[in-house]
Amino acid sequence: MSSGVLEDGAFLDRQYNPRTQVPQFAEFFSRMKRRAREARDSTQVQLDVRYGPAAAETLDFFPAAGAGRPLLVFLHGGYWRALDKEDFSWIVPPYVAEGISVAVVNYGLAPATPMAQIVEQTRRACIWLHQNARALNIEPGRLVCAGHSAGGHLTAMMLATEWPAIAPQLPRRLLSGAVAISGLFDLEPLTRADFLRHDLQLDEASARRLSPAFLPWHNDVSLLRAVGALESSEFHRQSELIAQHWKLACERELIDVPECNHFSVCEAFAAPDSVLFQAARSVILQSYIP
Repeated sequence: MSSGVLEDGAFLDRQYNPRTQVPQFAEFFSRMKRRAREARDSTQVQLDVRYGPAAAETLDFFPAAGAGRPLLVFLHGGYWRALDKEDFSWIVPPYVAEGISVAVVNYGLAPATPMAQIVEQTRRACIWLHQNARALNIEPGRLVCAGHSAGGHLTAMMLATEWPAIAPQLPRRLLSGAVAISGLFDLEPLTRADFLRHDLQLDEASARRLSPAFLPWHNDVSLLRAVGALESSEFHRQSELIAQHWKLACERELIDVPECNHFSVCEAFAAPDSVLFQAARSVILQSYIP
């Protein structure tokens, strides 16, 4: 993609705003909220568990039966400015059925919460879950982070985190694996996308500091990448870009999920018969850091 095209705000709006690509997006959100309520009603859950001091720093924990279970840490999308953990409870039941506990994490939303602070909140959530793993019947060496869209960016930022620099007692590899669905790894184009740039309040320098595609890979575990086959060329380019930068992390081929757009690819993440669910399940169950 030429740099000139990436300077075009109208082009960036079309490429990065999924609502312009998926006319039926409202149906997805309606279905998501209904399924989320049903999941909370039918699944054992600890709601609004506090992991940090800010009002938004809470998570919902869904335990799988038994001790020493792996944990899926899920980070929701919404371009860092919308949605809530309670909107995504529906991803939980298929994973719990496989013996995988799930934590769905909340974080503050832009513009009230700056992007850098959102990243710090996500780090606090991962640290809290690692430190409280035994109390939650979780194996500390089996924490896998996953996220969709903005959550995919936050997931990659966790792999770019030097954990012992935050606290010396933390392991170098706090996570045992990661899954980024339609992730955003280079934020610089978003500084020129009119539908988003005012809320994110990023300039070129701050966008680069918060772009995994320009940061070291510290938590040296694999990053499973997926994107919907029907998504825009920019979402595909983003997933290819992180693979160019983090070659060892991205040795697995990009999963181009058939017949999926930006919204339905997230649903595929929780559909047991989908290639994405099967790949994510394998990462979670097989990943382990002694």
